[in-house]
Amino acid sequence: MIHDALKERILIIDGAMGTMIQRYGLDENDYRGPRFSKHALDLKGNNDLLSITKPQVIKEIHCAYLEAGADIIETNTFSSTSIAQEDYKLESIAYELNFESAKIAKEAATHYSTSDKPRYVAGAIGPTNKTASLSPDVNNPAFRAITFEQLRAAYYEQIKGLCEGGVDLLLIETIFDTLNAKAALFAAEEYFSASKKRLPIMMSGTITDASGRTLSGQTTEAFLISLSHANLLSIGLNCALGAKELRPYLQILAQKAPFFVTAYPNAGLPNELGAYDQSPAEMASLLKTFAEEGLINMVGGCCGTTPEHIKAIAEAVKDIPPRKINASLELAI
Repeated sequence: MIHDALKERILIIDGAMGTMIQRYGLDENDYRGPRFSKHALDLKGNNDLLSITKPQVIKEIHCAYLEAGADIIETNTFSSTSIAQEDYKLESIAYELNFESAKIAKEAATHYSTSDKPRYVAGAIGPTNKTASLSPDVNNPAFRAITFEQLRAAYYEQIKGLCEGGVDLLLIETIFDTLNAKAALFAAEEYFSASKKRLPIMMSGTITDASGRTLSGQTTEAFLISLSHANLLSIGLNCALGAKELRPYLQILAQKAPFFVTAYPNAGLPNELGAYDQSPAEMASLLKTFAEEGLINMVGGCCGTTPEHIKAIAEAVKDIPPRKINASLELAI
C-alpha cells in the first residue's frame, strides 16, 4: 500500500523525538518511575525508557506529529538495542522497549488513519554507540569494540520486538558505518525468514560534515552502492546537516538510487549553545526546493524539528509531485 502512495505524492515523515521530550522538562524520577526507582545508575537522558515509564508522553508526541500531517511516525527506539542500553545497565529490557514503543506508535497511527490517508509506523533502528569498521583506540587501529555477530544479535532482538509490536516498516537510520547497517539488514532478513513476514526497509545515512562523507569514510555514492544489493523501499539522508548543506548529497541519491529517496535534515546547524534555530518557514522553504527539483519521495525533520516544522513542510510540498525513479535504475536491481 505504501508503494502506491509513494508514487502519487510526497509522504511526510515526523520530526525529532528528543527535541519534543525536552519540552516536558522531565526529571530523574520521571525517567525511573516506580519500576526503576532503585536502579543503580542515573536514567535521565535515556529517552527510549520513557516508552515504559511515561508512555503517555511518547503517545502525545506521536499524536502531535500526526496532527501536523505526518504520514510516517518513528518509534521511540533510536537507542533500544541491548548494545546501546548497556550504558544504563538496562540491556535486559531491550526487547520490551521495542515492543512497547511499537505498540504506542501503532495505537496513535491507527487512531489517525483514514482510508484516504493511512498512517504508517516506522521502527527506528539507530546505529548503536559502537562501530564495526573503526577502532576507538588511536594506538591500535585493528581493534574493534564490537563484532558483526554481536551487532546482528542485538539488531535481531530489536527487530523482533518492533515487528511483534506492530510496526509497518523498518527504518535503519543515522548510519555512520555501513557495516553496522549491513548487520541490521542481515538481522532483518533473518527475522523475516523465521517469521514468514516481510516488511519494507528504509535506509538513511548521515553525512557528517562538509567533506561529504560518512564517519567511516564513504562518499554518498559509495554509501548507495554498498547497499544497492538490498531489497529496500528507500534510501536517504538524515541528521548532522541542515537542509541547505544536505542538498548536494541528496542530488546524488536522487540521480542514482533505484529506490525511493528520503530526506529528514536537522533544523539548520546548531548554534554555539548546541540549539537549532531554523524556523519552520525557513526549513519548509528549503525542502520545497528539494521537492521542486524532483529530489525526494519522503521528507521530514531530524534534530531540532517540531510539529510546527512538520506542518510547514507538509504544506509546502503537498502539491508537488514526487521524484520519479529512473526506469533503467529499477531494472538494474
